Amino acid sequence: MSLTLDEARVVSARVRERAAELGARITVAIVDDGGHLQVLDRMDGAPPLSARIAPAKASSVALFHRDGSELVRLQQAWPALFAQMDHLAGTPIVAGAGSRLIRRGDVVVGAIAVSGGKPEQDDECADVGLGICSSAPSAAGRVQRNGPRGGAIDRDGGRGDVRGRDVSQ
Repeated sequence: MSLTLDEARVVSARVRERAAELGARITVAIVDDGGHLQVLDRMDGAPPLSARIAPAKASSVALFHRDGSELVRLQQAWPALFAQMDHLAGTPIVAGAGSRLIRRGDVVVGAIAVSGGKPEQDDECADVGLGICSSAPSAAGRVQRNGPRGGAIDRDGGRGDVRGRDVSQ
């Protein structure tokens, strides 16, 4: 089951809160497991192009089943192949900071991408969004982020008081 619209809205709201705390003006995009846009939120003052970059990064992550940092490594390793992916996928493929898979257990249920801040701000905001997703009480029902070697790890954005609701229902 994909991330629901209500779940995506909760995540987006928390991401925008964190961006405001950081002084960043960002756009957040959340897509379902097929890379289809569920939520697109552009903060006042966010760079205009961020409203196109964030959904492209989110759908790329969902379609490849790889976080943005791993897509960057693939792009660097096989630039000619990666350059053709736009044509094969039928949508822009964008690799970059601030883009993460959202998982329930081992199943990809969506992706989140943030654009408009500095790369480290985009990453932090995306991680906070995943923290909302991983706030479920049971490990089996948690939405998780891919680890550096592809294994799922829980994320709470570095905070122990993650707000939001259980996304495993």
